[in-house]
Amino acid sequence: MIGFKKTALGLAVVLAPLFSSATYADEEAMAAAGRVVFHKCEACHSMDPSKNTFGPSLHGVVGRDAASLPRFHYSEALAQSGLVWTEENLRKWISDNEALVPGTRMRHVSITDRAEQDYLIAFLKTLKR
Repeated sequence: MIGFKKTALGLAVVLAPLFSSATYADEEAMAAAGRVVFHKCEACHSMDPSKNTFGPSLHGVVGRDAASLPRFHYSEALAQSGLVWTEENLRKWISDNEALVPGTRMRHVSITDRAEQDYLIAFLKTLKR
């Protein structure tokens, strides 16, 4: 299965730049690559708007106030951060969440590759409220 994930991400990475403008096909390719990157997140996060797991649901996360989902107990640090999950803040969070919000409880594998960040954010944008 790991080979498939790497192959799918590799294919999406190769195909995404083939589109010279921000077209629907380009957005689809970016989101498809992001879905593969999301496998790193789904051990703790759901895409289901009504289901929090170890972490909160990421359905509708883009544009949402941080620490705002009901039925999830956030760290005090994140609750008091005043963050909105803009693309810029999501990029900072997925690369080094502890640097963005010291004292957060979330532990994860940092995604520092800019392309993987772009793909993941494109996928998260498809999870609309």
